[in-house]
Amino acid sequence: MPPLNSLDEDALKELIATELEAVRHRSLGLTTDVLDGPELTAQVSPLMSPLVWDLAHVGNYEELWLLRAAAGVEPMRPEIDDLYNAFEHPRSERPRLPLLPPDEARDYIAAVRAKVLDSLGSVRLNGSSPLTVNGFVYGMVVQHEHQHDETMLATHQLRKGAPALLDPPGTPPPVRDAAPADEVFIEAGPFEMGTSDDPWAYDNERPCHIVDLPAYYIDTEPVTNAAYLSFMEAGGYDSPEWWHPKGWEWRCASGKRAPAFWIREGGQWLRRRFGKVEPVPMDEPVQHVCWYEADAYARWAGKRLPTEAEWEKAARWDPDTGRSRRYPWGDEYEEGRANLGQRMLHPSPEGSFPSGASAYGVRRLIGDVWEWTSTDFRGYPGFRSFPYKEYSEVFFGPDYKVLRGGSWATHPLAVRGTFRNWDFPIRRQIFTGFRCARDAESN
Repeated sequence: MPPLNSLDEDALKELIATELEAVRHRSLGLTTDVLDGPELTAQVSPLMSPLVWDLAHVGNYEELWLLRAAAGVEPMRPEIDDLYNAFEHPRSERPRLPLLPPDEARDYIAAVRAKVLDSLGSVRLNGSSPLTVNGFVYGMVVQHEHQHDETMLATHQLRKGAPALLDPPGTPPPVRDAAPADEVFIEAGPFEMGTSDDPWAYDNERPCHIVDLPAYYIDTEPVTNAAYLSFMEAGGYDSPEWWHPKGWEWRCASGKRAPAFWIREGGQWLRRRFGKVEPVPMDEPVQHVCWYEADAYARWAGKRLPTEAEWEKAARWDPDTGRSRRYPWGDEYEEGRANLGQRMLHPSPEGSFPSGASAYGVRRLIGDVWEWTSTDFRGYPGFRSFPYKEYSEVFFGPDYKVLRGGSWATHPLAVRGTFRNWDFPIRRQIFTGFRCARDAESN
């Protein structure tokens, strides 16, 4: 995708219409195109909404922001606003709400989309309004729907006893080679963290600011299933010395002894993946581990989780040019450099996508698995909520840990080197893994 602030108004509107169509095709392919009514209205886990709630919610969010806020159109279905307000009803309550049935939800979001495309021509995208300049609010809505699509993929993964519905699109296997070293040295010094000029970046990615870090080492690749199994076989789940006190409480209360969806059978570890049971591929990044598990592994390995700043410097900073890149490999997204967009339905094997390495040679920082960091989710110096506090600010504090980099399920439009995700440290249903770091003086 070309730089957004380089496009004239007509080209930007054409791009927006294309991306709106693409994300809707993806949403329907995870809901009404593959499932019938009862499966769409059922709740597979109290952690997740019924799929039909997600489907109508993305349409209601689109109506709120692209019709009412951006285009000044009268509300279409104001009586359903409360039903689809994520802050009014926790996920555990949503199955009991009078939600739109699947057919009505699909008709509603289609009607919203038709009005959005009709009104797009009259909205100024190169004017002075911060909501519409460079198409910001349209990018926000597209990214929001892609984020819900990733949530819907997590819901599909949690469906127990259901037949496999999702198949990868048949993309060729990624280019692979052996990494030159297990970890990479990052020199001490300042770098530019965050962004002030990315047109579709969220408020929590802003503003760009200077962070000065001491030297450190960071893993070249994410931790693999094989490496994590070594931790398990060494008694990692039975040794409180490796665990954060709250993590040990979680381990004992939950009884967890392996990543989510792993099954021990006949002396072999298997995993359940979208209705299929298969051997755990030892060369893929470990997936579906919570922050406490990642932290315990890092301690056992004599390392630690990287801070969010350490992760971003390794991903974005180019010491030769003295500037931060949008992606590890450069400023523009390029296919074939990362495992994104649901292309494989699982992480890629170790050594994949060497062309996606950062200036330091750190690999697969974008795509494959969301990576836990040690950092609590907070605003940057000079943070300002925009366009609403409920996207970021209400989550700031010690309860949430920052994740970086996206996963195989994340669409390229919904991730970049500055993008920040966050979740509770006990969450495992999301497509999360990690890599480790260590202080340079520990060498």
